Amino acid sequence: MRITLRLLASVKLGAGRYLEPGSPTGLTGLFTHPSPRSSLLYLYSSTIDKLQSLPEHSVYRQATEALTRQRLRIIDGIRPAGWEEWAKRAEEKVQKHPEIFQPGKSRHVLGVAGGRGFVETHEQEDDELDREWDDEENNATLEGTRVSEEGRMNARMATKERPDQGDPVQWEPEPPLDVSQIQEAENQIGAGLIEEVIQVAEGELKLLDVMLQSKAWEDLEEKPPAGQWEYFDRARHTGETQAPPT
Repeated sequence: MRITLRLLASVKLGAGRYLEPGSPTGLTGLFTHPSPRSSLLYLYSSTIDKLQSLPEHSVYRQATEALTRQRLRIIDGIRPAGWEEWAKRAEEKVQKHPEIFQPGKSRHVLGVAGGRGFVETHEQEDDELDREWDDEENNATLEGTRVSEEGRMNARMATKERPDQGDPVQWEPEPPLDVSQIQEAENQIGAGLIEEVIQVAEGELKLLDVMLQSKAWEDLEEKPPAGQWEYFDRARHTGETQAPPT
């Protein structure tokens, strides 16, 4: 149903083979992400890295790592047309100008997550966006992942296709996924639109910080009384599985 809403919204905008970044998805406040593949690769790789800080016996780590790796394989296995050529050009550019991709040198910063290299592009600030018509400051909060606080940093390795003004090196965005590839990813993951999947991945990465701070895997400081949880045992209220009829 949600995929149908996205298609209907895209048809109204005259979309073709590719979805238009920022166009409606059919869900209120949620807009088409400009670079879902690279964003998810970064989020999933970062999550797996951070999960290594939890002990191996942590049930949360085991469940989250298994799900994250599964979704990482799905996204990594779907590559847009021309991706190999783009990756080769990008690697050559980083190797030729490594100093340009250091913090403070340009809008493009090279980082590593999960053993992968990622170039994070910081959008240039536009002072006019912070002013209203009467020159008063605009403190309104915009909705949607593309313009939210998280969304500003989500365009990993792919941003608006425009020349990098003032940057020593012009960074080429990753080729976009077409509509069929996005639908394939959504169908395999089975968790709604790709933008919803990104929101969940962002939330999981934030939750990891809370889990690390609270150390939820450790034993309780005060041990529960013996038999405290027996009432909630399934076997107490539900009998054994019935044997099949003969």
